[in-house]
Amino acid sequence: MGSPETGYKRVLLKVSGEALMGSQAFGIDLETVDRIAADIQDAHKSGIEVCLVIGGGNIFRGLSGAAQGMERATADYMGMLATVMNALAMQNALERLDIQTRVLSAIPMTSVCEPYIRRRAIRHLERGRVVIFAAGTGNPFFTTDTAAALRASEMGCDCLLKGTQVDGVYSADPKIDPQATRFERLTYLDVLSKDLGVMDAPAVSLARQNEIPMIVFSIHDRGSLGSVLNGTGRCTIISSDPAEKG
Repeated sequence: MGSPETGYKRVLLKVSGEALMGSQAFGIDLETVDRIAADIQDAHKSGIEVCLVIGGGNIFRGLSGAAQGMERATADYMGMLATVMNALAMQNALERLDIQTRVLSAIPMTSVCEPYIRRRAIRHLERGRVVIFAAGTGNPFFTTDTAAALRASEMGCDCLLKGTQVDGVYSADPKIDPQATRFERLTYLDVLSKDLGVMDAPAVSLARQNEIPMIVFSIHDRGSLGSVLNGTGRCTIISSDPAEKG
């Protein structure tokens, strides 16, 4: 069915691991997970097919581990395992809301979740299940942002939503620079050329290549996901410049 206002039928929501911490300094805040799950429930009830990628920065960040002297590949694999823990927490929250949910991991661990198989993931979505993609791309040196753009492309999603700490893309960190400018709309090339940092360059390039709009919004307010999906929410939309297509 999808959203009648925006026409979105299938979307991928990227949630940072930090977003699951709530007011904590580390780990998973179950109240925050439940609130995000309730937003996903609203979208699911409206007939939109929803899949997710969740980061692992609330538990372990590969880049920070590498910065402290750990081998980068090993640190990245540890970060991937952290995303599986977050995915299982979100699955639990969604299933307590009676939403059938499947976790598909790029690193096989069949005791706790399914291995990622593209056709199986599409079938789950077609059957009305929420699908959570865990363990990034399964490869070191790639972020969960890139994994989100990759899975959104593979699933044929209508948009890639990134739930962040702020209500859009700014010229600088608004928490540090009160004069930072907020953008309503940007092109992929704007993000890359201005090095805005909302997503890493491979993720933006992949979304651009497959013409998947990226929507950046604050995940912290109840109902924010639904308002963005129906076209009324405060966000920044990143898409192709019409002049590029000519």
